Amino acid sequence: MKALIIGVAGFVGRHLVNELVNTGWDVHGTKLPTETTDLDIPMYGLDVLDAAAVKGLLKKVSPDCVFHLAALSSVALSWKEPAKTVDVNIKGVVNLLEALREMGTPPRVLLVGSGEEYGRIQPDELPISEDTVLRPGNIYACTKATQGMLGQVYADAYGLEIITVRAFNHIGTGQTDSFVVPAFCKQVAEIEASGGTGVIRVGNLDAKRDFTDVRDIVKAYRLLAEKGDSGEIYNVGSGNAISIADILELILKQSKASISVEKDQSRMRPSDTPVVEADISKLGECTGWKPEIPIEATILDVLNEWRSKH
Repeated sequence: MKALIIGVAGFVGRHLVNELVNTGWDVHGTKLPTETTDLDIPMYGLDVLDAAAVKGLLKKVSPDCVFHLAALSSVALSWKEPAKTVDVNIKGVVNLLEALREMGTPPRVLLVGSGEEYGRIQPDELPISEDTVLRPGNIYACTKATQGMLGQVYADAYGLEIITVRAFNHIGTGQTDSFVVPAFCKQVAEIEASGGTGVIRVGNLDAKRDFTDVRDIVKAYRLLAEKGDSGEIYNVGSGNAISIADILELILKQSKASISVEKDQSRMRPSDTPVVEADISKLGECTGWKPEIPIEATILDVLNEWRSKH
């Protein structure tokens, strides 16, 4: 099977390459012309906002499956750069779908959405199934919900094989510190390196989220590309919500530094959903997938990565 990963230079891309290569796939990838990567796969410069370039590359590579990862994926950044988020996350997908529509034998496509699409969930809606009404509460979530709807429209109208995933919070090495776990780990590593005493600044610790190791996430992506039903939507997550406070406690337990915690208003989001927890039964029934890597092991990996930088 030949895969084309659009947006391979990001956090998830490296892990998806490893998963696919280790299971026998022929993997090709795209990155922005300005991005650098040391991935040892055929690589192509691509801006998803260039419709002609998207069409030309699909024709050139002729993949069996496209994994669409190209996105602005930070909720915080989406508040700061809403227009750019809309351009990349919506217009970029339209360019891909239009290119597929014009191909004689289009590949299967995995469109990667987000658990953020569900928005503010009521207690009686937990765990969140794929049929839960979408109430996106931030700009990033709105763009991902739109992406998924566009995928469904093109699948129905043109018979394209499109599988949509709504991925919940994933963590692991290589993630930038604009996300909560690496942000905490970076601060802890800096305190350890500077003498072992300091303050860690945090946002909302009460929110509960569904965290999964990125290596488990990309395994689910591969299995869905192989076994998923076209036109269907699948949640990908752990199925268990954990508070940000508990995440922080797990990180602090891995450190011997003397660290105090302070609230930082600049780290508070304009809108936050109290609890997010996925129902992953549909994914499990289709593929047999379940998360395998304990969150404590993932956190230690991330903390050690930041320690190595200091």
